[in-house]
Amino acid sequence: MNWAELFQDAGLSEREARSVEILSSSKELKASELAKKLGTNRLDAYNSLSRLTEIGLVSVTADRPMRFSCPSLPVLFKRLIKDQRERIDRTSQSFEELMSGAKPDYEKEEQVNSDETNARFAVLKGREHIHKKIANFADEAEERLILLLGRFGILHLCRSSGLEEVNSAAQRGVVVTVIAQLDRRTVRFYDQLDDSIEIRHTDEISSLGVLQDTNQVIQFLHVEENPVGRGRDDAALVIHSDVFSSSHSDFVSAIWSKAVDFESAKKRFTEERIVDPLRLTIGQGSFLDQFRDALGVNAELPDTDTPFNPKSFLASTREINQARKALQGGTVQSLKQLGIDMNTMLRQIGQRIGEELTFSLRKIEGHVEFLSELMDWWEHAGLGELDYDSDPFFHIVVKLAHPEDMYTQNALPLWELDDGIIEGALMARYPLTGNVRIRRESFEDADGPTWRYTLIFIDDDPDEETD
Repeated sequence: MNWAELFQDAGLSEREARSVEILSSSKELKASELAKKLGTNRLDAYNSLSRLTEIGLVSVTADRPMRFSCPSLPVLFKRLIKDQRERIDRTSQSFEELMSGAKPDYEKEEQVNSDETNARFAVLKGREHIHKKIANFADEAEERLILLLGRFGILHLCRSSGLEEVNSAAQRGVVVTVIAQLDRRTVRFYDQLDDSIEIRHTDEISSLGVLQDTNQVIQFLHVEENPVGRGRDDAALVIHSDVFSSSHSDFVSAIWSKAVDFESAKKRFTEERIVDPLRLTIGQGSFLDQFRDALGVNAELPDTDTPFNPKSFLASTREINQARKALQGGTVQSLKQLGIDMNTMLRQIGQRIGEELTFSLRKIEGHVEFLSELMDWWEHAGLGELDYDSDPFFHIVVKLAHPEDMYTQNALPLWELDDGIIEGALMARYPLTGNVRIRRESFEDADGPTWRYTLIFIDDDPDEETD
């Protein structure tokens, strides 16, 4: 007995058995290619592939044309045996329950939760068809519609029937929100959205998709690189699944909470400046514990009531009031007692200043030219000494102005802000996704604490690095 005969015994047709045999020994094949190997027409090949895909033996890509593949024959046969065993077990259980007069449990669950458990999927090809589906989503939405538009998704939406349906949904009371990656070339198109639609910007995602209510999702699989192209090869997956939609909603909510409101974000392109809200990490640990330490009330409350003693009550009140007055002095030490980490906060503020500085110098292309402008600004601001050198590697040396009492409890750590400016400027200029890496080192020299930022330039070959 050969593999083809074995798969036929397991329930596959002759053509289906021959199809998996061919696919297992080949790379991805088009339906026409498989038909040629089978010696049949493309329609018959498609019919076989459709059933094999439905039962999970064959995988299909979202390319155009679609391509089909499958694992090795032993893996496929084990999967088929497992499916048949499960089917026999379900049938046997149903038979026993039927004979006993009981209604099968799975049938009860199906009646109650069929919509929750039966996930449905569909692949859409071509931008026109995808946006027709988006329009249908908007038309059928009852409570919520979330659009992830990436960098150029707003262009595609405005050129489709989806825009009108999205605006209509917002006007009839559906909560419509948009998460996008704004671009100077597209920011004006957002004015075509209804005024009730809230828009936020993020640099963290560039994907496109739609979430309708709580159970339907459109996720783009492929988008034509040319933003003004016709998108004939665009592909998207339509998913009807409560479980997947819920998970997708959680992901979107996490992105939304960190995203920047539209009016602030668009100032990068309309006013050439960054005014995004700055979120700071003010400290770590239990702030309740640190507050109790500052007030000197660390003792636990008694488990039982104690007799009221006016003298003891007044004495404890005076002690707490004095501790409260000491905190109200407004010193750096007071902030530290409350758990506020001034070092971290000032560094984050400095990083934001550096990011804005780099944004203002973004039109300068050369590395040396950019660093020269950065040094000029640094010296003009009177922030200390800044220099760069190529020995032994290309690096920037920062000598910060540290006060003599920098290690005392009440010294404001402005050196953290200064160093944060350099760090923020370089990280904004050379993000992790680029071909330059930044290495920060601290050391002591004759003039005191010094920081060095080494720029590591990565060649086109990702396996090789040069300094």
